[in-house]
Amino acid sequence: MVSHWLTLLAGVVAAMTAALVLWPLRHHGRRGFAVGVIALGVAGACLYLLVGDPRAARVEPAPSVATLRDGVQALQAALKRDPQRADGWALLGRSQAELGNANAAAEAFARAAALAPDDPGVLVEAAQARAQADPEKQFDDAAVAWLQQARTLAPDAERASWLLGIALRQRGRNADAADVWSSLLSRLEPGAAQALQAQIAIARDAAGQAPDATAAVPPALLQVRVQLPALHNAEWPASTQVFVLARAVGGPPMPVAARKLPLASFPATVALGDGDSPMPTAPLSAHREVEVLARISRSGSANRSNDDLQSVPVKVSLPHEGVVELRFP
Repeated sequence: MVSHWLTLLAGVVAAMTAALVLWPLRHHGRRGFAVGVIALGVAGACLYLLVGDPRAARVEPAPSVATLRDGVQALQAALKRDPQRADGWALLGRSQAELGNANAAAEAFARAAALAPDDPGVLVEAAQARAQADPEKQFDDAAVAWLQQARTLAPDAERASWLLGIALRQRGRNADAADVWSSLLSRLEPGAAQALQAQIAIARDAAGQAPDATAAVPPALLQVRVQLPALHNAEWPASTQVFVLARAVGGPPMPVAARKLPLASFPATVALGDGDSPMPTAPLSAHREVEVLARISRSGSANRSNDDLQSVPVKVSLPHEGVVELRFP
């Protein structure tokens, strides 16, 4: 029924269009004018019947979690029959990651990387999945090797270079990380390049190198004053760190800006800017509203544990004037 109505509508639209186009010719013969309009209307209806598809107007709903799980089971069964399909293992890895199964995703991508060692995209996904599965979000030796191989195969691969820089910084190879990130600057948009320049400056400073005179450090967007609770110093080891974080309101839980300082530095006022954004492509300045908080980590790890103390989050709009006061309950 819908198909017939759409066919009729297509014919009517074609006829009306023909009437407008042929209107100046009506004085040369009304019969020819009418025949032309009708002919083009019929032609439009026939063309729709040949190439039209009323299903194209329908919006398919996103697959549910149950549907995705069924798809994973079907894919696992198919890979048992044909385990040499690198694309199948990569698809399984993406599906497991979508379901939140980080370890299963890492295992699937490892199989894909083993079968497709010359595919830089698969290697980068495998490395990232392996880091996501690690409790400390660390890139191990296998992940670093995959990223290096991906850059060798595709020197312009931005994601491979960005993740490799993170992996090198995790290992204390700050100068190498700065060099890898510097190779990205010419290929990034100005805003992202500016944020990455700040990360490069931080890495070079950590390596004891002179900062690049051409690199402009983005200005601070937030001033945050952290008032620590009464702490018994004997209960907090030397490894204790204070993380000052900004998270996107209504977004994922990972921070859009973060600073880590030793407990001995507080109380203090901390500046947050685009240079503190973990992802240069999504800097702090790209968000209109953020939630600011501080967390005292006994272990010094970025991952939250039950022993940590967290301040009361404060919601602010950007740009923000004045100082955001953070207090612990």
